[in-house]
Amino acid sequence: MTLKNKMMSLILVGAVGLSLLTACSKNSNTDIKTIGITQLVEHPSLDKARNGFIKALEDKGYKDGENIKIDYQNAQNDMLTTQTIANKFVSDKKDLIYAVSTPSAQAAYNSTKDIPILITAVTDPVAAGLVKSLDKPEGNLSGTSDYISLDKNLELIKTLVPKAKTIGVLYSTSEVNSKIQVEMLKKYASKNNYKVVEKGISSSNEINQAISSLSKNIDVLYVPTDNLIVSSMPIVSKIATDNKIPVIASEDGSVKSGALACQGIDYEKLGYKTGEIAVKVLNGEKVSNIPISTLDDTQIIINEDVLNLLSMKKPNDKDIVYIKSEKN
Repeated sequence: MTLKNKMMSLILVGAVGLSLLTACSKNSNTDIKTIGITQLVEHPSLDKARNGFIKALEDKGYKDGENIKIDYQNAQNDMLTTQTIANKFVSDKKDLIYAVSTPSAQAAYNSTKDIPILITAVTDPVAAGLVKSLDKPEGNLSGTSDYISLDKNLELIKTLVPKAKTIGVLYSTSEVNSKIQVEMLKKYASKNNYKVVEKGISSSNEINQAISSLSKNIDVLYVPTDNLIVSSMPIVSKIATDNKIPVIASEDGSVKSGALACQGIDYEKLGYKTGEIAVKVLNGEKVSNIPISTLDDTQIIINEDVLNLLSMKKPNDKDIVYIKSEKN
């Protein structure tokens, strides 16, 4: 072989080798799935739902930084920011969007009809305009709902505050999820001879005055799964408890933050269940074929510290879980 031929052979081998390395690099990048997590605000229940989701992925072999890349964004309770986050995820061409809360889910749904969206902590996905039905979502969105029968939580009022006649409810006027629950509360109240006094607010700055005003006219305060109110629960519960008003909440994070009690679900389990759905989608299953699911298991959780502050006796029920207030 001549020197010229040898040089040509070496160049050819080098070119082939480089092309193989380039191909391997492209394949490696292609194998990494990108997941955008959009969350309305930080509070215990939503945080647990996010952590449960990631845990399910890890248990099924999907680990951040290895074969998936997670981009977590928090809107800090700003509705406009939820839409900005969703738009960015679409422009980044994420493989999957995980939306934690109703506003986050709505923003994601408004941004894309192509990228699979999985939701959680959404009480009524149908009323929120996200799906046509829970059994057959049909579009590019599925996941889990934190819906539990409102009656379960309100039955706690009969057990813990049997003399109560007027139920107060505090909610955010910007959350569809909350307005739905207020209407459900009114229906329950009319059937069970309760009066409802409602107070809608638009920002956390209004909470102090709203609770102080409600406390004058109610026997018990009900707090729905409202992200604005739940994220401000330490303030809500302190003002209510100082006025000797028991707070019945909709999830255990609120009870840890000072509400008296709830009949709630475990949001980490809910997030984990959504993570299991994510694995199916990442493995090629069509999101439109996956029903939106809920958790069947609930438990009564009572804050023992608040029970004592309100000078109330423990109910005679061995299945009740007693917890202490979280220390800030």
